[in-house]
Amino acid sequence: QVLERDYRRSGSKQRLVSEFIYAAASWNRPRRVLTRLEYGVQGVNPRFVVTNIAGSEADAVQLYDQLYCARGEAENRIKEAQLDLFGTRASCHRFAANQFRLLLAALAYTLMQRLRELALRGTELERASAATIRVRLLKIGAAIVRNTRRVRVLLASHHPLRHVFAHAANAMAP
Repeated sequence: QVLERDYRRSGSKQRLVSEFIYAAASWNRPRRVLTRLEYGVQGVNPRFVVTNIAGSEADAVQLYDQLYCARGEAENRIKEAQLDLFGTRASCHRFAANQFRLLLAALAYTLMQRLRELALRGTELERASAATIRVRLLKIGAAIVRNTRRVRVLLASHHPLRHVFAHAANAMAP
């Protein structure tokens, strides 16, 4: 109720991190539970984390923000590599082939990360997922023209994000 009132006054998301000791009927002992309550546009958003890490209540905010949120962010990056860059594709019968595919997915993720950092800063795709960058920026029609001296790649002239593509190309140019 306090968070809701403060949200209505300020218009910005309100947040409270605290902790309590809880023992479910199936547990053999009480455990420390961190709680994060947020109130925003979509209403109340509670989160609960059961932990065995000892500490004071003052540590609850630091523990939740620095350990558990960072862990969740790392899991999101792993999920992005698995789903968007085909990191789970292991359909070969040989271990080495599947390992190589996983290494290629990891390399693709690293390249996508560097593309975000170096070439997409300040653009609408700065915080986009790997799938969004792949589909909206990189997956475009092109024609390859080969002459005796050079190979030219002619990109589609009506690409909706051609200004972002040009910005990225200029940022990565030597």
